[in-house]
Amino acid sequence: MIKIKTREQIEIMYESAQVVSRTLGMLAKEIKPGVTTLYLDKLAEDYIRSQGAKPGFLGLYDFPNTLCVSPNAQVVHGIPNNKPLKEGDIISIDCGALKNGYYGDHAYTFPVGEVSAEVAQLLKVTKESLYMGIREFKLGNRVEDVGYAIQTYCEKHGYGVVRELVGHGVGTKMHEDPEMPNYGKRGRGKKFVEGMVVAIEPMINMGTKNINQLRDGWTILTRDGKPSAHFEHDVALVEGKPKLLSTFKYIYEALGIQSHEEDEFLYK
Repeated sequence: MIKIKTREQIEIMYESAQVVSRTLGMLAKEIKPGVTTLYLDKLAEDYIRSQGAKPGFLGLYDFPNTLCVSPNAQVVHGIPNNKPLKEGDIISIDCGALKNGYYGDHAYTFPVGEVSAEVAQLLKVTKESLYMGIREFKLGNRVEDVGYAIQTYCEKHGYGVVRELVGHGVGTKMHEDPEMPNYGKRGRGKKFVEGMVVAIEPMINMGTKNINQLRDGWTILTRDGKPSAHFEHDVALVEGKPKLLSTFKYIYEALGIQSHEEDEFLYK
């Protein structure tokens, strides 16, 4: 069942999402060759707790860490470890926070140093597809309108759109209805109504859409070993339009990037 949020609840969710956004912005300064993902995980846990929140992933479904960190061919749900990042890697960081009873859930794929033009294009297209999907999250549209927009844009570039993993509603639970697939047909699925809050998160592979799972029971990776990218925003339907509760602005400030991609979706 879809849980509709009041404006007051959306305000609380905005604060939770912003904790995650600031966490990713803090981590952006630390991502470089030689750094381990366990180091990033500890930084994230300490920062989230300093904001009066709890790590949203730690212990959720028995996940052992604060961050899901997924380098290169890992799609999502990678477990932090002591292996140093290398020049030319990419690293998807998915982070959650629980504050005042509501979750924020937010992800970004970072280049580690200089990456190849081919990999940079994958990151660019995946992030662009996120905003294309967000534009379809509006009053009267349906779930698969979002998925259709993401799928058609990414497949036009020759990329594989993961089917087994999807976005989701978010609120007092990390995962609520509706599921938000990154593929679909126009006009299908549950209709969007005022007060819905969802996490839209394209997971896009450079090659095949097919995936495998490691024996750790968590890590998902591409079947052909090619890179995968993952970007995610929390979005509320406010006055019939999509409004971002999360933001990449702290990442961009840390990395010296100028961007206006979020301007049309600003909640505040």
